[in-house]
Amino acid sequence: MQSPGVDMIQAGSQIGVSNDHKTSFSDMQREIGFLIFPDFQLLDLAGPIAAFQMAGYNLDSEPYRVRVLSEAGGLIRSSVGVTVQSEACGDPPRDTLVVVGGVGSRSITAVAPLLGFVQRAAAVSRRIASVCTGAFILAGAGLLDGRAATTHWRYAADLQCRFPRVRVDGDRIFVRDGSIWTSAGITAGIDLALALMEADLGRDAACAASRELVVYHRRPGGQSQFSASLALDPPSDRMGQALGFARAHLHEPLPVERLAGAACLSPRQFGRAFLAETGQTPAKAIERLRAEAARLRLENSREPIEMIARGVGFADPERMRRALLRVYGQPPQALRRIARVPVLGCEASDRDQSTDVG
Repeated sequence: MQSPGVDMIQAGSQIGVSNDHKTSFSDMQREIGFLIFPDFQLLDLAGPIAAFQMAGYNLDSEPYRVRVLSEAGGLIRSSVGVTVQSEACGDPPRDTLVVVGGVGSRSITAVAPLLGFVQRAAAVSRRIASVCTGAFILAGAGLLDGRAATTHWRYAADLQCRFPRVRVDGDRIFVRDGSIWTSAGITAGIDLALALMEADLGRDAACAASRELVVYHRRPGGQSQFSASLALDPPSDRMGQALGFARAHLHEPLPVERLAGAACLSPRQFGRAFLAETGQTPAKAIERLRAEAARLRLENSREPIEMIARGVGFADPERMRRALLRVYGQPPQALRRIARVPVLGCEASDRDQSTDVG
């Protein structure tokens, strides 16, 4: 099926969307510029571009014109070896600049020529966004100073270390702080694009685009980037035994002394070893495991919230609510409601899903 108004200039090149119908803010065409560089991550570019392309499928006019930009223009090689045609950075896009991520984004010397353009865009463009490690470029340009931001979980600590003035939250799908949006890695760029689309065109348009993409509309911005089980994967058998014990006894009290006993260590030795191997304290890890168990029961059963809280070891529903907010950015009722939205439909409401600190 050919998308109306979409011009494929070359294989792997920019997508241009033409539209002369500009009657209101919701109808006018917006210019979205994607900034790439050598060794960029291809999916950071292709995923969001596809989402913006789908925005026009069920509308009378094409809402977006997409441009691919680079320092000097021409063919730019991605980290996987595929080259993409681009145009040289000139005037920044009036509406939105999206800086993609990739191996090249973390090299200070490689991205230095792009920082001035990003700074000019901050003064001209309506909003600035990054996908994955594109946040390093925004931070290098000073755009994230004093702001909340996210990136791929693997590089969150590095971002915080290199740019201490940024409030890095490495456990979010996307974060909005005023006119600056940042997202986690790879496929989270699609979630970001759908969130931007919803802000521009409304929920119905974003839902329609998600149906065309055959993706969930849309993962909450506050949702954790990964499951507690994947995050807690210690290399040693002793820590693994302790976590296995915890999973089997979530409904019971789990003080550090009990976990240490399962690992055959003293509480002090256990606490130090657990933090070194998992990056989390035992108490934080147990909270995440309980929150994950609670979310699964909320999504897959009709049990009362009070019963779920007791069943996974929370002292009361309020403690469970606070833990779910910390881990997933959503209270119990919202997690249950979101899970019941059909994958290709958007009947239920999921308001307030982005982490908006602006």
